[in-house]
Amino acid sequence: MTDDALRPVETRTRLYEQVLDRLRDYVAEGGLTSGDRLPPERDLAARLGVSRASVKQAIVVLEVQGLVEARHGGGTYLVRDSLDVEPVERLVERRRRLPDVLDAREALETKLAELAAERRTAEDIAELRAALAVMENEIDEGADGVEGDRRFHAAVTAAAHSGILAEFMRSIADQITESRHESLRQPGRPVRSLAQHMAIFEAIEAGLPRQAAAAMRRHVRTVAKVRLLDWDPEADGSQPG
Repeated sequence: MTDDALRPVETRTRLYEQVLDRLRDYVAEGGLTSGDRLPPERDLAARLGVSRASVKQAIVVLEVQGLVEARHGGGTYLVRDSLDVEPVERLVERRRRLPDVLDAREALETKLAELAAERRTAEDIAELRAALAVMENEIDEGADGVEGDRRFHAAVTAAAHSGILAEFMRSIADQITESRHESLRQPGRPVRSLAQHMAIFEAIEAGLPRQAAAAMRRHVRTVAKVRLLDWDPEADGSQPG
């Protein structure tokens, strides 16, 4: 492998975007795969001719997209076999709308859980159990549990038997899917999410509306804690050296 992928970058507005391009090329040319470690930030900054702040910003973008894991005091490791980075502008747009989506989810899904505890049928309970089983199996197989998560929230919505609220949920389905992926790729989140789903389910099954609403509120607020919202796309650290 040559060092050409880590040649110095050219100065422009967002240096970290160029750092991302260089890192993608470096991983591809070097044949690096999941579990491999990237060079230390200090070395990357020196070889690329940029500040460590620009390197840190690039690493944060990769973390946000679930492509690397930065271990405290232990370096940065690939989570995937490539660094197919989402365009930064698309990431910025998702960051802009995510808080509104999460506000809507809390308002709607908290009420849906409350109603589900009041109105659930035996069929609804069976569907909720099935969704939990799907998510548990996904996690056991090393996946994030996205399909089980989708099925569980859909089952809660169905169990509420509210046509208007269900229509509201359908109207933001794409944004909810986005927030689901964002949340479940946080380290350790799938297992925690499954446990929270179980608490919601138990309250719904027991016919406890207030407890179901409270459990759902806790869950959606956990969903809101994502790395993306900690990222400042304008914090570039664009001075070389």
